[in-house]
Amino acid sequence: MVDKNRSRLSGLIEVDEAILGGRAKGKPGRGSTAVPHKSLLIGAVEVLPYATKKGKRGERAGRLRLSILKNAGEHCIRDFLTENIQAGSTLRTDGWRGYSDAALRGYTHRVRIVRIPERAHKRAPHIHQVFSNLKTWLNGVHHGVTPKYLQSYLDEFVFRFNRRKTPMAAFQTLLGISANKAPLALCDLVNRS
Repeated sequence: MVDKNRSRLSGLIEVDEAILGGRAKGKPGRGSTAVPHKSLLIGAVEVLPYATKKGKRGERAGRLRLSILKNAGEHCIRDFLTENIQAGSTLRTDGWRGYSDAALRGYTHRVRIVRIPERAHKRAPHIHQVFSNLKTWLNGVHHGVTPKYLQSYLDEFVFRFNRRKTPMAAFQTLLGISANKAPLALCDLVNRS
């Protein structure tokens, strides 16, 4: 469900990481990704301004990108950013050390420090809403997903999210994407990691 020719996100972008999977005893925060059933992912969502009915400035979520991360270090973050976000964009992050100067070269960086983890959704509301919706969708619709196939489910969620306001265009786009892809043999599909 991924168009290889899709354009990169641009403008103001919220970027953050999340951990998917059940609880891990004795392993708080990002350290819990060492457990086999846990997965670390990174997400980026465009933040689009609009005027409310009362004439005030508001923000809403635009397009989305999600990917599994090996770790939350600067190299993995840099790879995700260069692949998915247009250079010159403004990135809004939580100040995690992985968002170093080297990782963010070519981007404008706005840090919103989160001192209390329970208030992180106030500093980056759009990406946290996406993570919340993703977790609800994975648990409610699919009743959980193994890490082996998680990226495919993330791609489906991104596809649906980016076309949430145009369902008929989504169907036409999916037909177009599938018509331009080479067939995949069953043995390749089963052995994909």
